[in-house]
Amino acid sequence: MRYPRGNLCNVSGVDSVYKIMIIEDDITIAKTIKEHLSKWDYDAIYVTDFRDIIRQFIQFQPHLVLIDVILPFFDGFHWCNEIRKISKVPVVFISSAGDNMNIVMAMNMGGDDFIAKPFDLHVLAAKVKALLRRTYSFLGQVNIIERNGAILNISDATLTYQDRKIDLTKNDFRILQLLMENAGNVVSREEIMQRLWESDDFVDDNTLTVNITRLRRKLAEVGLKDFIKTKKGIGYLVE
Repeated sequence: MRYPRGNLCNVSGVDSVYKIMIIEDDITIAKTIKEHLSKWDYDAIYVTDFRDIIRQFIQFQPHLVLIDVILPFFDGFHWCNEIRKISKVPVVFISSAGDNMNIVMAMNMGGDDFIAKPFDLHVLAAKVKALLRRTYSFLGQVNIIERNGAILNISDATLTYQDRKIDLTKNDFRILQLLMENAGNVVSREEIMQRLWESDDFVDDNTLTVNITRLRRKLAEVGLKDFIKTKKGIGYLVE
């Protein structure tokens, strides 16, 4: 599965408009929810292509997802599980399949709430507002950077690639973040060392080489060989 390149999400939850992604195959319901949430000044969109929802998720970078259980191709449980591999954004199930089994399944797959259809739009909006407030009052910023299928999650300092997750050290994470933020451009060794110096971790030239070598070894183990390229005498590059 290929994802769009170089997407960066910077979410503050205070200064920005909250973005809501609606994954509902009943277009009438989807449009109604979108229109109602827009009245609350949310930036809401609804999915029309149900084949690759993760690609659209990465493109839009929502703060919260509303998702039905029964969907074309793959059900809502599947997509919630896929979202959880790369993000901690709140996921709320909205479904007429509101029996206990589906509610339990939704929670087990990483859902944060379950609203049974039919529902009152004002109640839905109130639940959305409350969940956003609880989530982003404590999390502050939630960032995701994607490059060539590799997804760096700023919130938990992990890298995900083809369903495999890497736990990064502090230096691994800061090096990758800098390189992926500047994807397509060479980042000098001095810039990387300065990034690490600012975090009170002094790194000399030889130590940086060791850090890069160890990071490359981790990336290669999950199939990201040559993800970080060397520009001799200049620095490093993620293409």
